[in-house]
Amino acid sequence: MSRIGNIPVLIPNNVFVKKQDNIIYIKGPLGKLNQKIIGDINIIINHNQIIVKRKHNDKKNRALHGLYRMLIYNMIKGVSNGFKKKLELIGVGFRANINNNKILNLNIGYSHNIMIKLPQSITLEVKMEKNKKTQIILKSYDKQLLGIVAAKIRSLRKPEPYKGKGIRYINEYVIKKPGKSAK
Repeated sequence: MSRIGNIPVLIPNNVFVKKQDNIIYIKGPLGKLNQKIIGDINIIINHNQIIVKRKHNDKKNRALHGLYRMLIYNMIKGVSNGFKKKLELIGVGFRANINNNKILNLNIGYSHNIMIKLPQSITLEVKMEKNKKTQIILKSYDKQLLGIVAAKIRSLRKPEPYKGKGIRYINEYVIKKPGKSAK
């Protein structure tokens, strides 16, 4: 029995939810999202809540039950409040700039700058303070897309284990290895 799947999802007043065929549409003040529902999952929309039920109790539907409940919950939370991911650049001379409001220009130790064009639904902010690490703040109403973009930026220069240089999430702990001199 899925404990997460049985919890009803509350719909705020400023969010509009509609189900048509096997697609659920959610629209809020920050944007609109949709999700296709596969499997024998039934979605019931009451006045101010969504209940996710499964028709059969086989293994696939048990797995999808909690998944779709959390996807719908994240969609509602995203269009009403939004999500945020913070990355920090650690390394001498590592810099980030914004060009044309949607292009992230990274100088992270390669012979050339790396330019990343961000999707329309993601907003970008770069904080560069003296004697502090450069921070990249990504905001969006789509949690899945935000996670993919943040992971792509991090993968350009993952934190290395000896000095810890690279791009990492805020509060990410990197295990440092001792060098040769530590023997």
